[in-house]
Amino acid sequence: MDAGLYIHIPFCLKKCPYCDFYSITDTSLHPAFIDALVSEMRMTRGGNLTFDTLYIGGGTPSVLDAKTIGKIIGTARESYEILADAEITLEVNPGTVSLNKFEGYQHAGVNRINIGVQSFDPVNLHFLGRIHSGRDARAAITWAQKTGFKNIGLDLIYGIPNQTKKSWLMDLKLAVESEPQHLSCYILSFEPGTPLYRDRQEGRLKPLAEPQVCELFETTLEFLSDHGYVQYEISNFARGSVGSSGLKGAELNRSRHNMKYWKFVPYIGLGPSAHSFLEPKRYWNCADVEKYIQDLEAEKLPRAGEERLSMEQLVIEAIYLGLRQTKGILIDVFDKKFGVNFKTMFEDIITVLEARGFVELSQNRCALTSRGMLYLDSIAAMFI
Repeated sequence: MDAGLYIHIPFCLKKCPYCDFYSITDTSLHPAFIDALVSEMRMTRGGNLTFDTLYIGGGTPSVLDAKTIGKIIGTARESYEILADAEITLEVNPGTVSLNKFEGYQHAGVNRINIGVQSFDPVNLHFLGRIHSGRDARAAITWAQKTGFKNIGLDLIYGIPNQTKKSWLMDLKLAVESEPQHLSCYILSFEPGTPLYRDRQEGRLKPLAEPQVCELFETTLEFLSDHGYVQYEISNFARGSVGSSGLKGAELNRSRHNMKYWKFVPYIGLGPSAHSFLEPKRYWNCADVEKYIQDLEAEKLPRAGEERLSMEQLVIEAIYLGLRQTKGILIDVFDKKFGVNFKTMFEDIITVLEARGFVELSQNRCALTSRGMLYLDSIAAMFI
């Protein structure tokens, strides 16, 4: 697979209490940041990588106007070998877009839109600290489609305290009614350092009980499968097109960029806090906009750290990333890559997990069952 390019836009109009991605709300730094980002691209140009995806994430990239997004995409194309038919994704918040903005983004070169809906329910949106309403979310989807975007993804969150199966099904129903090409359904997590994490630690909120979260996960799989969406990773679903031969085309609607993170494909990250991976090396930028700007003004790359992964670390990551995907770990690929025999190495662990109904083992595949997916972290830890 070709490499992926990720650009982190570290600005939000308001910080969501559950989010641990780096961002700030100081809009006065926009111009200096864009200048620094352009400098970083020009300083890191070259190499022998070819890119077929560019993902502009954040933060909230849609706080930037279309002209600025066009400048970012144009500079990226000048600095890197990006294929003509590359998937170019822009994350947008429904509270920051309009029909004109979508038209501008398309003209700027964006061909895939990922909309951070999270929920259509006003109670859930309030809890999640979102700046948009359910009506805003529906309008954003309509505008993106009216503009002519043929590759639209929606993000949803579930497992919210006091959430019911009925309310989650309504979110799913409203999402699939617009027939987006892609859906990401994430279980709410309480990340250290976030306001939501502190609220849980100090007893101000009670997380949804695990059995209820499990029920919502199973509800998600069943509902989306019934409506033509094919799960290809724990949280990600691609829409199939129904023809005379049945469901097909789901592979074309997968997020080409995100697939790279799960397949050990090289990716380059630009912007504050962004990570890069060139096996076996991983490195990352400082998570500070002002320092990022200062470093690049001084013609210095804003590196915060790097590590060279050992063979053992690479094996662990291959297991974790493989198990995230519905097709699981491809055993012949694993054995060839690491010069081992996967089945022999992990025979005892696999036997236990099979007996519990957590994994399925075939001649060339070790994959989690839907039940096993609920316990990915714990299961992956058993292989260490």
